[in-house]
Amino acid sequence: MDVSKVLKEALVELESTDNEDSVQLIRVKYLGKKGLVTELLKSLKDLTDEEKKHFGASVNLAKEELLGKINSRSLEINKTSINEKLTKESIDITFPPPISHLGKIHPISKTYKEVIDIFGNMGFSVAEGPDIETDFNNFTALNIPEDHPAREMQDTFYLDQKDENNKPFVLRTHTSPVQIRTMMSSEPPIKIIAPGRTYRCDSDSTHSPMFHQMEGLLINNDANMGHLKGNLINFCKDFFQINNLKVRFRPSYFPFTEPSAEMDIAYSIVDNQIKLGEGDKWLEILGCGMVNPKVIENCKIDSSKFQGYAFGLGLDRITMLKYGLTDIRSFFNGNNNWLKENGFSLGRI
Repeated sequence: MDVSKVLKEALVELESTDNEDSVQLIRVKYLGKKGLVTELLKSLKDLTDEEKKHFGASVNLAKEELLGKINSRSLEINKTSINEKLTKESIDITFPPPISHLGKIHPISKTYKEVIDIFGNMGFSVAEGPDIETDFNNFTALNIPEDHPAREMQDTFYLDQKDENNKPFVLRTHTSPVQIRTMMSSEPPIKIIAPGRTYRCDSDSTHSPMFHQMEGLLINNDANMGHLKGNLINFCKDFFQINNLKVRFRPSYFPFTEPSAEMDIAYSIVDNQIKLGEGDKWLEILGCGMVNPKVIENCKIDSSKFQGYAFGLGLDRITMLKYGLTDIRSFFNGNNNWLKENGFSLGRI
């Protein structure tokens, strides 16, 4: 088979075409799985070793040349098309603006605002910190031991850079480091919430590598579990808009609080949907407890004079529960149709 003849025919066809679709047809005709050039390579099996060497090289050279010509022609056609559009098309700026569209507030943004408003009415201020944290702020200061599972690579995103203690920086696994930073830079009394992004190596319908948490902290000389439980019950009633909310607190364990508890809210299944507030089933909603004296001491505060309580909850989780959403990944996929259906009215943009 004549390689030069096939190449010449392909170049003639390419030169005569003037649209992108025709270029792609030529690409398939000559370079596709059953293309003419591809068929030339298949014929190598019938040649001697010496013939294979020379014929194979000539086919490969022809293939490279044709591919380059096809790409150049495609680029040239697209450029010509764009220039024609720029010449022919224009915008009449004297026309009225196009019809505006209704914007929507993302469910997470709405939850952020509601949570800050509710705790703000209780006297909590908002504190913030960096997403990239030191090992001390994220683990050690919170009384999390070196062999704790939370420090494992499968749970935590570690960075290559290291801090002054030769420990790798991490993407914070909770917003508790904001509590540490606040205690180390402020004198009691302290009363803050710390909403923000957090990161863990996990991904399914109820977990995401990046998600949102809110931690709360109060440090003074008379904080107790009664104050903590009262604030959390009032928060859940306000957030879920359920006055007769049925809750319970179960003993639990966290390295940074002692005693520790998890708060559950009652629910029932009605018409295959979760109904919060009543029933004989329970959903864990948050973790809480009295701040471990070791954590207070790690932050250079005298634990013989001051005590406190802390709590933490997932903002994505409570958003899903409140609005009946089932897949956390939908929060982050950037789907405008999903936002139109599940977002909240903002106004015209």
